[in-house]
Amino acid sequence: MAKSAIPHFANDLGAEKIFVGVRELQCMGARAPFDHPHVFLDMGADSQILCPYCSTLFVHDPRLTEDESDPRDCLVSVVAGHAAA
Repeated sequence: MAKSAIPHFANDLGAEKIFVGVRELQCMGARAPFDHPHVFLDMGADSQILCPYCSTLFVHDPRLTEDESDPRDCLVSVVAGHAAA
């Protein structure tokens, strides 16, 4: 089940893979104005998921916390309801 705050991630760098510390997230592509529709992604029991819009592969890394990513500048926010840079 989704938490109240779902982290948003952006791929401004064009990275093939983004390592994240969560299994539920929102991908927004790149930051505005180059973003795509913000899509909710849930890995479930899997350890990775592919964004259907930008083809970024998100890989769960249990060493990371919910507010970390690798590359590190991909996390946009963990605020419920909106993404803030």
